[in-house]
Order: sequence, then C-alpha cells, then structure tokens
Amino acid sequence: MADLRHLALTAAHPRSRERFLALHEIAQGSCATVVAERTGRRAQTVMGWLHAYNEHGPGALTYQRTGGRPPFVPTSLPRLVIRSATRNTKRPVRRSPEPR
Repeated sequence: MADLRHLALTAAHPRSRERFLALHEIAQGSCATVVAERTGRRAQTVMGWLHAYNEHGPGALTYQRTGGRPPFVPTSLPRLVIRSATRNTKRPVRRSPEPR
C-alpha cells in the first residue's frame, strides 16, 4: 500500500497519479464503484486499471502519449517565454485618432 501511495505522489503525469491514487484507495478497502464515482470515471475503467496493475505492475498505469498531433510548443520554449514576458511588462498604449 505504501508503494501505491508513493507512486501516486511521485508520478510525473496527472493521469498516472490519478490511477495510482485510485488503486491506493482500493487497497485500503474502498470499492472500485465508489472510487469511480469520486473521480468521475466509470467503474469499468477503474477495474481495468486494477487488472492492468495486477497483471503487468506499475508500468501498465504510467501515462504514455500514444498519438495525435505533436505539441505546438517545445518543452524548452515556455521557460524562454516566461523570461521575456517578465521583462516586457509594459505594452505601448495604442490611441485611436482624434475625430475631426
């Protein structure tokens, strides 16, 4: 049980944390239906996580991006954007032309 709690607290992705925390609750005596209602998931989904964990271990619940459009912004760019955004806090004021 402590392993599931540790995995839930240290997982890199929120989806993985959700899955490990759900299994931690089940290991403490809760049922999959109650956990599913609390998390907004279907009971079959939570049971699927439980079966995957039992058959393949923690690696089966770790979130992995499986496809779709790649992210638009590279992972290193947000740091640069944050740095430049803090320097340029004042924007020039645009004034409309005076009416004639």
